[in-house]
Amino acid sequence: MLSLLFQGQIEIFIMLLIAIVMSLSFHEFGHAWTAKKFGDDTAEKMGRLTLNPVAHVDPLGLLMVATIGFGYAKPVPTDPRNFNSPQASLWISAAGPGMNLILAIISINLFAFGQIYQVEFLTSPGPSLFLEYLCYINLLLMLFNLLPIGPLDGHYILPYFLSKNLAHRYIQWNQQYGAFALLSLIALSFLGVPIFSFLISLAQSISRFLILL
Repeated sequence: MLSLLFQGQIEIFIMLLIAIVMSLSFHEFGHAWTAKKFGDDTAEKMGRLTLNPVAHVDPLGLLMVATIGFGYAKPVPTDPRNFNSPQASLWISAAGPGMNLILAIISINLFAFGQIYQVEFLTSPGPSLFLEYLCYINLLLMLFNLLPIGPLDGHYILPYFLSKNLAHRYIQWNQQYGAFALLSLIALSFLGVPIFSFLISLAQSISRFLILL
């Protein structure tokens, strides 16, 4: 990300930063809203049931986004004792990636609408590029968070699709090694293993199937 500033591409840097912060905020809001629907108002009491980025952005996570293009938001707090359904954790976890999918669908269809009907504002370089970035970033966030390792949303979702015994063993494994596995994955990516490149390519491929016009 910082390389964009050094190259003088300030507008693209700002676009990407806004798109990432917006996507992270909607992601965390999705968790908070769904938790509320399943009986847990912990996030609401802590001011997280909002789309205001200030409530969700983590300073260090934002700094990482601005420097290396990869970061995180503050996780939404939940209290399982308040859940009113055995599947609450599944749906609350899926809500974050689900919100990213919704944003991706909206942005790519606004982009397509502008192209098809030649809407001047939507076809101008700034808005059209921002909508493309917003779509790809949200799909990338969705795919990344669905990985079932470490603290990512996928590790809450996967046990619901495993047998009781296998789910228990997986949860134990992830508690012991999940964070290390996630850090190793990120490290390998920075060392040149095309992990995120693959996810970006997959996001671009998926985007074509989201156009509803």
